[in-house]
Amino acid sequence: MSLQNQLSAANIPIEYRNIWEEPDAASFVRANASGTDIVPTLSVGTTVLVNPSAGEVLDAMREQVPHLIPAT
Repeated sequence: MSLQNQLSAANIPIEYRNIWEEPDAASFVRANASGTDIVPTLSVGTTVLVNPSAGEVLDAMREQVPHLIPAT
């Protein structure tokens, strides 16, 4: 299952950016992914994750933005 599907299934709020249509988004990804266009690249609070697992995203959310994790 893709990261997008896993996060959607967990009701995690996601803001999507298109690096092929948004130059600022492309610059952000390249700056944080060793100059490459690796997607997904996510920012969670002040943490940037390059091609993370759903578990890594949830761990970062628990540390940075726990209020955005839906109650289960």
